[in-house]
Amino acid sequence: MDSGITVTGTGQATAPADLLRLTLSVGHDAADVAAAVAQVAEKTDAVHAALSALGVEAKDIETSTVNVYPQYRDSMKVASYRASHSITVTTRNLTGFGDLLNAAVDAVGNDLGMEGLNFDVADKRPLLDQARQLAFAQAREKAAQLAELAGQSLGSISAVTEGYGHGPIPLVMEQSAKASGAYDSSLSITPGEQTVQLSLDVRWNWA
Repeated sequence: MDSGITVTGTGQATAPADLLRLTLSVGHDAADVAAAVAQVAEKTDAVHAALSALGVEAKDIETSTVNVYPQYRDSMKVASYRASHSITVTTRNLTGFGDLLNAAVDAVGNDLGMEGLNFDVADKRPLLDQARQLAFAQAREKAAQLAELAGQSLGSISAVTEGYGHGPIPLVMEQSAKASGAYDSSLSITPGEQTVQLSLDVRWNWA
């Protein structure tokens, strides 16, 4: 059986956020499924049009979830049907979410909900490269120390396994948008920095 040592090294790298993702939902209750779905489709189109008028491209608006389900009375009889359609809007305008939200509120009023927003980094490759180098350096340092303690010398590397994690922090605001009181488009939000973390399991043979 081969002898050697396996160690884990971790590295992380941080960069300022350059993307904002805003998730909005459109919901509507109706007496039957067809009517609920039709209303949500119409109102979702209105939100799309409002966002497009602000310069958001179609490729930056995508469906997150679609739901249709019954609403029950206390007697457990179906009272109505609710349809909902959640969309995620991606923009590089990190402070413009208030304008986007107000435009959507103006389009559909109280049928709009805001599910949350988070920041991200568009190109993570430089961060991954940096984190990978740091992880490998830490793994080598650990392995060298353990080899010395064991009275051994490190030989060739026989295996490397990589694990990756990314941590944008979502800002969740689970509340319905109110047409009578639009959000303040000057509301200050702080993008902050985003961190990627990577781990490497590295196996060295003894020399």
